[in-house]
Amino acid sequence: MKAIFDQPSFYGIPLDTLKEILKENGHKPFNADQIYSWVYEKLVFDVDGWTNISKDLKSFLTSKFSFELPKVVWNGHSKDGTRKFLVGMRDSKTVETVMIPAKNNRKTLCISSQVGCAIGCTFCHTGTMGLTRHLEAGEIVGQFLAVTKWLKENVSDEERLSNIVYMGQGEPLHNFEHVKNATKVFLEPKGLGLGQRRVTLSTSGLVPQIEKLDDFPPINIAISLHAAHNKIRSELMPINKAYDLTRLLDAIKKIPLKAHRYITYEYLLIEKYNDRAEDIEALIDLLPKKVSKVNLIPFNEYPESSFKRPSVTRINWFKDQLEKGGITCTIRTTKGADILAACGQLKSEMDKKLNLWEEENFTSPT
Repeated sequence: MKAIFDQPSFYGIPLDTLKEILKENGHKPFNADQIYSWVYEKLVFDVDGWTNISKDLKSFLTSKFSFELPKVVWNGHSKDGTRKFLVGMRDSKTVETVMIPAKNNRKTLCISSQVGCAIGCTFCHTGTMGLTRHLEAGEIVGQFLAVTKWLKENVSDEERLSNIVYMGQGEPLHNFEHVKNATKVFLEPKGLGLGQRRVTLSTSGLVPQIEKLDDFPPINIAISLHAAHNKIRSELMPINKAYDLTRLLDAIKKIPLKAHRYITYEYLLIEKYNDRAEDIEALIDLLPKKVSKVNLIPFNEYPESSFKRPSVTRINWFKDQLEKGGITCTIRTTKGADILAACGQLKSEMDKKLNLWEEENFTSPT
């Protein structure tokens, strides 16, 4: 795994790895638990505030790791409560991350795993960017911490993120090792302590990486399916030309599932394209009913897109027909569309705000 920065971010170091690093360098492994408590429970990111950590250990840590958090460059607040954040990294690269509120005070953070995306799905605004680079594990966790800090300082001290979905910019499995390490940090009971059911990874169908999921922390898996015919799926998702539906479903069958777990299949509904009766029949034939759940996503329109959103009547009809065929099915509620924060709409293009931030932070004085 090639290093992105000379000094990696501390926030991408799993607890067991931190203990090994401390031991190898003459420090006590139990200090790792104390450090994790300061960072992830108490949200103290300045090492000078760690009262039970020695100066020698603080000096070692700051020489080896960066404790700089990503910066919230801009934020937008939707009328439905969704918040979109433009988050800046140490090299001026930016990604978008979205906080989605739901019932029972649940707040899900949709995080990015790459700057841009290489998959090139034709329905996705992010896909028009191409891939600039992977995010390191610390930048992925850093989005969670930066938004947590921002909410605490700008909304309420009681605001807490409860869930994570890897559904922001990028293909998570294309950045396998960094996403794996970030997920370990998210799940660590002595750290952020998110439960396995509170973390979901969405993939476009990168089959060789899906086949490696037995070496990945056990979390929810979602597959961006979007079509049950190879011709249509290849038009929407060029990755299908390399890994068609047969190869994809064969790989999915090998994913280790705990009891009462499903594989979620995300299906983007596009008017007069993949919302037909023959699409319903193909989905019913394709998916193993006992372990499959279809999440219908009405297309979220954005500038320059030629695709259209089906009517509410059509969306409900599609769902009803799938359920009659024995498929468990839900419809995803669109959130944040008024600030281009909905599924498929993320793209870092706030030029004026971004240019101002770069001038303030990355332009050398003359």
